[in-house]
Amino acid sequence: MHSFQELTVQFGEHFNREHFPERPKRLYESVTHILKIGGKRIRPVLSIMGNELFDNIHPDVFQVGIAVEMFHNFTLVHDDIMDKAPLRRNHPTVHTLYGESTAILAGDVMLINVYDYLNRVQPHYKQKLISAFNKAAREVCEGQQIDMDFEEMEPEQVHYNDYVNMIALKTSVLLAASLQMGAIIGGGSEYNQQHIYEFGKNIGIAFQIQDDYLDAFGDPEKFGKQQGGDILVNKKTFLLLKALEMCNPAQRTRLKELLSSNPDDKVAQVLQLFHDCKVDEWAEKEKDRFQQIAFEHLESIAVLSARKKPLMELAGYLLKREH
Repeated sequence: MHSFQELTVQFGEHFNREHFPERPKRLYESVTHILKIGGKRIRPVLSIMGNELFDNIHPDVFQVGIAVEMFHNFTLVHDDIMDKAPLRRNHPTVHTLYGESTAILAGDVMLINVYDYLNRVQPHYKQKLISAFNKAAREVCEGQQIDMDFEEMEPEQVHYNDYVNMIALKTSVLLAASLQMGAIIGGGSEYNQQHIYEFGKNIGIAFQIQDDYLDAFGDPEKFGKQQGGDILVNKKTFLLLKALEMCNPAQRTRLKELLSSNPDDKVAQVLQLFHDCKVDEWAEKEKDRFQQIAFEHLESIAVLSARKKPLMELAGYLLKREH
């Protein structure tokens, strides 16, 4: 069995090469830009871990990993256009450097290339792999639309369970499908595939809760972002939505006033309200709840416990991180 770090190196040896021709130069330079500015490569490595959970690593899983990473970067390029984001991983976004039209085409050509890689795997499980990928890809798009719909709504109009569902679609299902596709290659049964999928989905939700918590309460030097960035733009997060539920009427009124204004100490005031409502304590417990659900699914997978250790270690690392 290999650790996440070891598999990251193995995947990099397959991924860190040219995937596209040289011309049209502007189009493929824009694609190369997003692919070469880093990222943790979590999703493709999860594919490999899903494979190795059941059997030795098969060469086909690297084709799937490349496809998954290509799709993830396609979504980032298009998301950045929708969000009008100037930076991605501390580098200029594709549309900032090359214009929106080229950025749209860059995303399109990456998505087309996804299927080129998926079509390179062995025929006997190709249909199952593509079916699992298509389901996840469709749900990612649904999650993005729901997220944009939420942006047009007042925070109190967004129900907590609907927000969890949006996060599951937008973020978690691709993690889950990456594991499932690896399990398909490794020969995992339908029963085991379902459990590894649910493990990935629930870890993804817990990861987002941790991310929201760190944005508000994390050390900016460790987290690498301005503290309270989500608060400054009134982003709907786990913390904000739950605070609106948990606060008393006076606190809720003050929170709404802060959402409609921008005093110099807005972040400090909102964080104090979060603390007073004990939403910080709730976030820790809620993260642990989803993590426990994930671990229960991992425990149900019918393989030796030793084979599950790398996934347990990765989950612990992701959910105890400070950045």
